[in-house]
Amino acid sequence: MENPALGTGLQPALRALSEYWWVLLIRGIAAVIFGVIALAWPGLTAYALLLTFGIYAIVDGVFAIFTGFRRKSDDDRWWSWLVEGVLSIIIGLMALFWTESTALALVIWIAAWAMVAGVMRIIAAIRLRNEIEGEWALGLSGLLMVLWGLALAVMPAAGILSLTWLFGLFAIVIGVVMILLAFRVKGYKAA
Repeated sequence: MENPALGTGLQPALRALSEYWWVLLIRGIAAVIFGVIALAWPGLTAYALLLTFGIYAIVDGVFAIFTGFRRKSDDDRWWSWLVEGVLSIIIGLMALFWTESTALALVIWIAAWAMVAGVMRIIAAIRLRNEIEGEWALGLSGLLMVLWGLALAVMPAAGILSLTWLFGLFAIVIGVVMILLAFRVKGYKAA
C-alpha cells in the first residue's frame, strides 16, 4: 500500500521498515519484558545497572590511564588523565564489589545535588523577581528540588527503588510505542 502523502524521499525508508516490521515488534516486546522485570524485581535491576556501570568505569579508567601515558611526552598535564583513570577504576571496583554501598552513595550524592541546586534556584528566583515575570516558577522548581533531595536523603533505599521503577516504566512505554509502530508500518507492506 503506497501512501502518496509521504513523498518519494521517505518511501525507501518506509519500505525498509515495512519489510522488517517484525524487528520493531521484537525490539518492542523485549523492551516491555525488560520493563516488567525492572518493575517486578527492582533490586535485581539496580544491581545489574550498578554492575554494568562498574564494568564501564573500569574500562574507561584503563583507557584514560593509557591515554595519559601516551600523552606524557606531549602534554604537561598528562598526569590528570592518570588521576582520572585511577579514580574511575576505584569507582568501578566499588560498584562491582560494594554494590549496596555504591548505590546508597549515589543516591546521597543525588540528594545533595538536588538540595544545593534547589537552593540556588530559589536564590536566583529571589534575585530575578524584579527583572522577569513568572519568577515564582523558578522558585517553585527550586523548592521541589530541595524537597526531593530531602526525601532521597531521608529514604535513600526508596530513591534506588524509584530509579529502577522509572527505568521499568520508560522501557514499557517505549516498548508499547515500538510495537504500535511495527503494526503501523506492517500495513504499508507492498502487496
